[in-house]
Amino acid sequence: MTATRLQVGSGPDTIRVLKTALVEGLLPDTYVSAGSLVHMEAVSGGITTAADDDSPLPVTASPVTPAGLAGLLATHAYVYRLKTRKDAGGNPEPYEEETTPPRDILGSVLAGKTWPGLPPLRGIIGAPVLRRDGTLLQQPGYDPTTGLYLAAKVALPPVPDHPTADQVDAARRFLLGAFLRDFPWASHADRANYIALLATPILRHFTRSLTPFALIDATMPSSGKTILTAGPGMLYGQRIMPWAYSDEELRKSITAVLAEQVGVVVWDNLAEGTVIDSAVLAQLVTTGVWSDRQLGASRNIATVNDRLWMATGNNLQVGGDMASRTVRVHLDPDMPQPELRDQSGFGIPHLDQWITAPANQLTVLWHLLVLVLDWTSQGAPRITGVTMRQFTPWAQSLGGFLHHHGIDGFLTNAADVRGIDEDETRWRAFLTCWHDRHDSRPMTAAELRRDAEPDTAAGETVDNWGGQFITTSSGRLPNPLQLGRLLTGQAGRWRGHHVIRTGRSDRGDRAVFWVEHHQP
Repeated sequence: MTATRLQVGSGPDTIRVLKTALVEGLLPDTYVSAGSLVHMEAVSGGITTAADDDSPLPVTASPVTPAGLAGLLATHAYVYRLKTRKDAGGNPEPYEEETTPPRDILGSVLAGKTWPGLPPLRGIIGAPVLRRDGTLLQQPGYDPTTGLYLAAKVALPPVPDHPTADQVDAARRFLLGAFLRDFPWASHADRANYIALLATPILRHFTRSLTPFALIDATMPSSGKTILTAGPGMLYGQRIMPWAYSDEELRKSITAVLAEQVGVVVWDNLAEGTVIDSAVLAQLVTTGVWSDRQLGASRNIATVNDRLWMATGNNLQVGGDMASRTVRVHLDPDMPQPELRDQSGFGIPHLDQWITAPANQLTVLWHLLVLVLDWTSQGAPRITGVTMRQFTPWAQSLGGFLHHHGIDGFLTNAADVRGIDEDETRWRAFLTCWHDRHDSRPMTAAELRRDAEPDTAAGETVDNWGGQFITTSSGRLPNPLQLGRLLTGQAGRWRGHHVIRTGRSDRGDRAVFWVEHHQP
């Protein structure tokens, strides 16, 4: 193939020539993202050998820098300038000299934010997804309709828009009777919730919805948590990260990973009993665009939040607002050493190794897509009776998908999620004990705090609250000022059948608090 010839001259002339050539499509696989040029290129060395390894996509969209542009021009164009020299007779003759424009010239070419005619890149996906019109984006490469680039991790044969009854039955048998059969699900809800999460990356653009946080935990190690996260992770690209135990570090890690081309982010193997209670995480899963200061720079960046966020661990808890923003998948092998289970009768023995093979990932994806397209071919019916705060569109769509295929239990373990809500449990116990001791008598924060002091009689110390008095984040009893702030922040919020009310004292100079109890 003959390279495009570009004659350049002075600095301004070179800028105009290169800018025009770029806008007219000089460079293949070049797109516009947030006003800047990006070039699609293959990623070398992205080999995944275990379910808990990072699984990057095979291509990435690299921002075009001056140095990168110099390399691309050398590959795809013949950039030259005309010069003169004397021939054998001493007469001037013109000749072409191939050249690389100076770095400052290349920087000026890339400085603009307007690139008319170049296609916009809205994201890179690792496996097929449903477009908003319900058709399946399954052709590798750039899709003009969505602005997405499909960089398939596995080579997938075309999936029919209207799968046959035999194909649908085979897909159900494989997913339910083989792939997911031998996990120690604590309930039907846990299996249904997982299938919904597995299908979420396929349906995200179609449902146009936020996606809740996914918590996959178990009572014992070696129960299969990592294999479950590898399901969507290896199909759509996954990034495994250590849990950040401060909101500031968590925010930094979120901003950094959103710059990577992966569809699934997993905080793997949190410490046993970890309480997931983060305002940053609660904000993340309820915002479609994540804004934060760019690491190492002073400017803010905004990134579309189109990831599936997951965490795994044993006996995890949630706190604060995360209880209503979390879908839980709980495993309970009910045995001391789950890793020693006899796998000879399993639907797929040694699934942790099986899932790492690209051919097997193709099998999972194929059957999952067959079920999705069977649902959409029937009009993609939704379940209207289910709600989940900001995630109701997601819940109704995925609930409809599961109901269509006879998979029951979706989100019916919501009460279990509230049961592992550490924040809810502490406040419920505190309000119950408070009401038992003082009924609905108004009290100042100072009076209530004095009541928390243990009684000392006959040389023994007795805690009349039985350890249920509310504490600060450091686990200490609050002083009256801290207690007043805590109570004010909880006024009107129901904890079970108890609620804190607040008002003014008879003299009107002090805030008072009391607990109301309402029988169900």
